[in-house]
Amino acid sequence: MFLLLPFDSLIVNLLGISLTVLFTLLLVFIIVPAIFGVSFGIRKLYMKTLLKIFAWATLRMERGAKEKNHQLYKPYTNGIIAKDPTSLEEEIKEIRRSGSSKALDNTPEFELSDIFYFCRKGMETIMDDEVTKRFSAEELESWNLLSRTNYNFQYISLRLTVLWGLGVLIRYCFLLPLRIALAFTGISLLVVGTTMVGYLPNGRFKEFMSKHVHLMCYRICVRALTAIITYHDRKNRPRNGGICVANHTSPIDVIILASDGYYAMVGQAHGGLMGVIQRAVVKACPHIWFERSEVKDRHLVAKRLSEHVQDKSKLPILIFPEGTCINNTSVMMFKKGSFEIGATVYPVAIKYDPQFGDAFFNSSKYGMVTYLLRMMTSWAIVCSVWYLPPMTRETDEDAVQFANRVKSAIARQGGLVDLLWDGGLKREKVKDAFKEEQQKLYSKMIVGNHEDRSRS
Repeated sequence: MFLLLPFDSLIVNLLGISLTVLFTLLLVFIIVPAIFGVSFGIRKLYMKTLLKIFAWATLRMERGAKEKNHQLYKPYTNGIIAKDPTSLEEEIKEIRRSGSSKALDNTPEFELSDIFYFCRKGMETIMDDEVTKRFSAEELESWNLLSRTNYNFQYISLRLTVLWGLGVLIRYCFLLPLRIALAFTGISLLVVGTTMVGYLPNGRFKEFMSKHVHLMCYRICVRALTAIITYHDRKNRPRNGGICVANHTSPIDVIILASDGYYAMVGQAHGGLMGVIQRAVVKACPHIWFERSEVKDRHLVAKRLSEHVQDKSKLPILIFPEGTCINNTSVMMFKKGSFEIGATVYPVAIKYDPQFGDAFFNSSKYGMVTYLLRMMTSWAIVCSVWYLPPMTRETDEDAVQFANRVKSAIARQGGLVDLLWDGGLKREKVKDAFKEEQQKLYSKMIVGNHEDRSRS
């Protein structure tokens, strides 16, 4: 029989006491508050402390760079080229006036100087592309002690280096294990809880249990990211029989919204751990999962969504119509599918604060495991969520116009840039239709003026 020495026994006892205290603290300060949806304000105090440290670190970095005559990098938040919102016809008129005394109305034919307009537009796009920069992480003006978020982190003093090293130890040796434990707890409870609820007979009690199991588990997962979320206008939260649409920055958008509401999810069926979770939650809640072969069948998808929203007793569907993750500086084109089925749409704007951690999921650069590791080693995830008033499609409005109106409302509320470009450009080339549209505008300008002149 193996006997422990007094010193070894002391270490084992101390380790046991430490683990007991740790799990007790987790239960009292994190898991129990998550169950009841309350907060002790610890995370907000943590956020305020971090803001003070970031402000001091930024000032110290700027002072050190000035002493060494280093030029600090300053990101251009509004682009490096000033662009006036003028039409193609107006700009070509201006070019012709500056080059000769001829005006466009008197000379409807092609002029060689017209090519300068297209050359300039091409150069502006190369120098300051408003599309592809939406698919990379937003550069911060201040330093948040994460070397991956600011180009200026190399210009630091010894004191800042020590502070940065201390931050690394805190994030990787304390916060990361704690967050992994919370994430494991939340996911395990979600799988076990929804599986058990799935065996209950359909009725109000099952719906009640399913709602609170989902909310509890998602709130634990939110705390696994040290997420500090501010919800605005909760009176506008999505209701049964409707569709909730939001801008898309990260897979954690789902957790952010689901920790404050009860939704039916829509997505592709997966394998592995994600598949286990999907199969468990669908037993307790009417989520809509499509097989890989069904995802591209637009008519089938629209039919399933339409059948769901027609039943006013069913949960609101949560959809991200951009179809891909954008870096939370803009909102890109909404796919029209979810706006064709005639349901009430509940717009939601999500805006993350990148000072504490970059929530953007760059799927072309990182895998899901790497991304989650980056999230769990950030300081926190801080965001604001606005529930906008419900919107319905007007009689003289098609699905595309309705989608653009909803998108504009989300962009305006979240302080995001409203772009007409398709988020699919992250992986695809520009469609010929976009090129042909510019050609049509120019030819219409020339031919249209020529026809007006002929009539006169």
